Amino acid sequence: MTATTDRTMTRRLGKTDMAITRVGFGAWAVGGPGWSFGWSAQDDDESVAAIRRAIEGGVNWIDTAAVYGLGHSERVVAKALRDFAPADRPYVFTKGGLVWDEQRRTDPPKFIGNPASLRRELEDSLYRLQVDRIDLYQMHWPPQDGARIAEYWGTLIDLKREGKIRAAGLSNHSAVQLEIAERFGHVDSLQPPFSAIRRDAAGAELPWCVRHHTGVIVYSPMQSGLLTGAFDAARAAHLAGDDWRSRSDDFTGAPLQRNLQLADALRPIATRHDTTVAAVAVAWTLAWPGVTGAIVGARRPQQVDGWLDALRLNLTGADLEAIARAIEDSGAGSGPVRPQVGVTGSVEAIVS
Repeated sequence: MTATTDRTMTRRLGKTDMAITRVGFGAWAVGGPGWSFGWSAQDDDESVAAIRRAIEGGVNWIDTAAVYGLGHSERVVAKALRDFAPADRPYVFTKGGLVWDEQRRTDPPKFIGNPASLRRELEDSLYRLQVDRIDLYQMHWPPQDGARIAEYWGTLIDLKREGKIRAAGLSNHSAVQLEIAERFGHVDSLQPPFSAIRRDAAGAELPWCVRHHTGVIVYSPMQSGLLTGAFDAARAAHLAGDDWRSRSDDFTGAPLQRNLQLADALRPIATRHDTTVAAVAVAWTLAWPGVTGAIVGARRPQQVDGWLDALRLNLTGADLEAIARAIEDSGAGSGPVRPQVGVTGSVEAIVS
């Protein structure tokens, strides 16, 4: 099995030597249930089929994390990629810094930045993923164990120097934290949450990454299903108790109504482009300056089909303006609402 990718669909990830597709497969949900941020029961064979459908469609990278399913997601990714020769397999990105207790698997993980712990986590991820090197290793969240940026970021820089990882990145870090980390070694990539609902990263983090030539792979561009066009109030009301979304404010009450109003406003744009609401939601994130790629999850092959058009979909200025107005009208989320191209071709986030 060989993955093939149209080069027009790729962008260079920061200063690295990796050209990644505009969309990557997100493996959070395939981790399944049994932990504090699980997505309820999931069939592993369907997960494998979904990953392979994405690769067959041109996607050339997969983003996972040790904590997804408490190691299970990484094992599923390994299963999906086992038939690929090393030279043909997609890039594999994963994350560390969240440590769980095997005896208390439903407890929230601890945010750990201790260098020795990070090294153990990396070795465990290498084993579960069945690879010799991680293409991009990211610190999942800022730690809460007292470890300073110099310690945990310095550890990732050392791992890169040692050849255990190809590139090093930070996830869920602020522009201030990025600035500090950059003093100890270049930040190859940032992974922030970013969608038409959750837009705050466009205020400071995306501009910082543009200035420093740091790649950006955004997560939850469809806001965990809210912007797929397939979600409604009835479905939100019947989410399983072991699905973390059942406990999220975005999926209940007035916020849910605002979010669904915004999703509905994307339908005419999807119709004009002969595509899906999900693809429009993902393409919106890719229209922002600094965004290299978007991480999009799926648990079944059919879900992949729903967003795969985002690999090639470019929204027009009129589309972006219509979405900005829809955001304003709905009152959904927070953050800048439109990327605006100036007369010189430079792009800046405009706060409405």
